[in-house]
Amino acid sequence: MAAAAMDKRRALGRGLESLLPSKPKTVEIAASAAAEPAPAGKPLEIAVEQIDRNPFQTRKGFDEAKLDELAASIKASGVVQPIVVRTGGDGRYTLITGERRWLASQRAGKTTIPAIVREVSDVQAMEMTIVENLQRADLNPIEQAHAYERLSKEFKMTQEQMAERTGKDRASVGNFLRLLKLPVDVQYQVEAGELSFGHARALLGLPPDQISKVAWKVVSLHLSVRSTEKYVQNLLNPEMVAKPVQIPERVVDPNVREAEDRLRKSLGLKVTIEDKHGRGKVVIEYSGVDDFDAILAALGDRAS
Repeated sequence: MAAAAMDKRRALGRGLESLLPSKPKTVEIAASAAAEPAPAGKPLEIAVEQIDRNPFQTRKGFDEAKLDELAASIKASGVVQPIVVRTGGDGRYTLITGERRWLASQRAGKTTIPAIVREVSDVQAMEMTIVENLQRADLNPIEQAHAYERLSKEFKMTQEQMAERTGKDRASVGNFLRLLKLPVDVQYQVEAGELSFGHARALLGLPPDQISKVAWKVVSLHLSVRSTEKYVQNLLNPEMVAKPVQIPERVVDPNVREAEDRLRKSLGLKVTIEDKHGRGKVVIEYSGVDDFDAILAALGDRAS
């Protein structure tokens, strides 16, 4: 099973490599050789102060509580998985992956951290960073959208190429990129977790000038994604909203209306006459025994 997994990773690597800008063969060979960690395939212990933050990092922040938990674990057991860096200027290094481990190591009071040094291009470094970020479960939708946007703008990648590199389908990549069309205030609500990816997708169906107002209502009323979708559809297609049944106004012959009025005055009760071509019925409504007795008396029933 381990061998199969290794073959799968190698196959994925070849697929990603095929999308990189073409390079002379001699450069590819040199890069491949330099990418091997030294010495003898083992990570180096590098001073945490010699490492600079990844310029391609798309994450805007980390969960402080989880970072403290990781720092406590590192303080007790050390860094289990080495970070990955590349060489910079003046003997310094730049992070590629593992920023959480680097930050937590500093909190844990560590002066060095195990790191694997890779000599890679900007394209490769950004690819490694974004792939790692996009595979993290706690990356919010807007951060994912910005990651795809950078691949698109800075490296002119198509949605198909981005999908291939990250293991996502093209439609998902497109949906994330569309989130950046939301008003900035709504993007903040998505980043804060007030709106989910599903909420955001539903809101994108509205005209731009309505999105912020509807988003505020969705958050304030705690609407589910399903309810938000229905609400948006009702706004877009108001003619489809079920209208209350209109009860037709009762048409009464003037003579019948006069007879109803006379009986009402005589009985002091509501009387309705339903007449169809001289045939019908008289409906007298009463609300208690006294009303019923009054009806009997009016009809000439003197029974005690």
